[in-house]
Amino acid sequence: MKVTKAQAQANRARIIETASTLFRERGYDGVGVADLMAAAGFTHGGFYKHFGSKTDLMAEAASCGLAQSADVAAGVDLKDFVELYLSREHRDKPGDGCTLAALCADAARQPESVKAAFAAGIERQLAAPARQAGRPVDDANSETRARRIALMAQTIGAVVLSRSCPDDAPLADEILEVCRARLFAQLSDEGLI
Repeated sequence: MKVTKAQAQANRARIIETASTLFRERGYDGVGVADLMAAAGFTHGGFYKHFGSKTDLMAEAASCGLAQSADVAAGVDLKDFVELYLSREHRDKPGDGCTLAALCADAARQPESVKAAFAAGIERQLAAPARQAGRPVDDANSETRARRIALMAQTIGAVVLSRSCPDDAPLADEILEVCRARLFAQLSDEGLI
């Protein structure tokens, strides 16, 4: 039976979304094409009708996941964002969480197309507050951008460090608690919360 163009696009989107979740859960090397396609509800043979390679899918799945992360963060006030991001729930569910916290280390070892998807996603997240306020993206001054980069690095780094510890390790929780408290103090001192 011939698949319509609309159905083929829907199938491709389903594969990308499934890959985005599985890559966040298991990393790029922890997901094979056959497992991915089975999880999406398709046969292994159909993969190459949609993608030239696993790397192509990795780049598209990264873009998808980064866009989802940006959508979740949009409109959430800074204090709530830090509270949610540096929570045990976020730490324990990488498949449902931030693509950056789950895959930055993996992305660093991938081809340029994957790195480019991450760079574009990071830039989109750095520009999001200006877009949400209805200002041109280039109106952000360098100090504001520097603060956003530092906040991004601190929150992502805290989750990555916490995830590197055994699940039941007190250190895993301590990392999140200390970083959350320090960020709240810093943001309060800067008058941002």
